[in-house]
Amino acid sequence: MNPPEHLQTERLVLRKPRLTDGEAIFEGYARDPEVTKYLMWQPHSSIEVTREFLQGCLEGWSEGNDLSWAISDGTTDRCIGMVSLRIRAFKADVGYVLARKFWGHGFTTEAVQALVAWAFSDPTIFRVWAVCDVENLASARVLEKVGMSREAILRRWVVHPQMGQEPRDCFCFAKVK
Repeated sequence: MNPPEHLQTERLVLRKPRLTDGEAIFEGYARDPEVTKYLMWQPHSSIEVTREFLQGCLEGWSEGNDLSWAISDGTTDRCIGMVSLRIRAFKADVGYVLARKFWGHGFTTEAVQALVAWAFSDPTIFRVWAVCDVENLASARVLEKVGMSREAILRRWVVHPQMGQEPRDCFCFAKVK
């Protein structure tokens, strides 16, 4: 795959992350326990943790199979969230996070829809899928809005450290071509 460094939507620009996004990410959402409640990582304790995360995102671009895009509004270029695509053979899984300040405006749906459309533009990708905690109904709704169908409940699928140390059940959503 040849991933674009920029994807444009009606209101957003999805772009390859930069190390200079660290402050916006840390201040905007990475340290927010409410935002990270259903994620697989703890809130960032310092800007250094966020910078290490960004370095990992850039390494994913170098390897070409773990791709993350910063979500920015079309006017400021400030990172308000991230959307990612992990490519494995003929399938790709999607992940996303958005600063709480921007929840409820359809930005996540818009960003994920653009990523799903791009993934399916590649003739070798036949499945795009995602999981979300069974209690994270807002995330489940995003996946439904982008045309994914709920396929299953994956029992004891993933640990969300904010919710405890035991694996939690997740919905599995997918869209296929």
